[in-house]
Amino acid sequence: MSSRRRFLQSLGGALAVTAVAPARLLASPGEERRLSFLHTHTRETVTVPYYADGQYLPAGLSRLDEFLRDHRTGDQHPIDPALFDILNDLRLATGAKAPFQVISAYRSPRTNETLRRGGGVASRSLHLEGRAIDIRLSDARTTSLRDAALELARGGVGYYRSSDFVHVDTGRVRCW
Repeated sequence: MSSRRRFLQSLGGALAVTAVAPARLLASPGEERRLSFLHTHTRETVTVPYYADGQYLPAGLSRLDEFLRDHRTGDQHPIDPALFDILNDLRLATGAKAPFQVISAYRSPRTNETLRRGGGVASRSLHLEGRAIDIRLSDARTTSLRDAALELARGGVGYYRSSDFVHVDTGRVRCW
């Protein structure tokens, strides 16, 4: 009994360390990072380098903020660069070459409230803060994308099977 208790305590300690340990990027620190997107609502596309030579590129971040605007209102908000790093690592982990298909990125308070009334949308959604995105890839199964996001353990991961997309965010690690 005491060896089992010791094992469970050490396992719990290991899990606690894992939960607070800083996440390792799959991309090399100095390597250029670029993302490609297709917006499913506007049909716009973009390919943007957002990181190079050890730093985020203001012009790239600005272009991504504009692209990932609330497509219903046109409102823009800064997108958390850590979200781009998660997406870049998801691209690397899945081996995807196709652009990310964006279902929803930044949401204005007005849009979020409208969607919330329809159900299934959080009143304090991280989409409101530019810290969440709903995506899919045409060349990777959505379940593979979900599994890769869960493996990264760098934020929230939601899997919406019937709508065929994955939500990722830079909030606390959790899944649904």
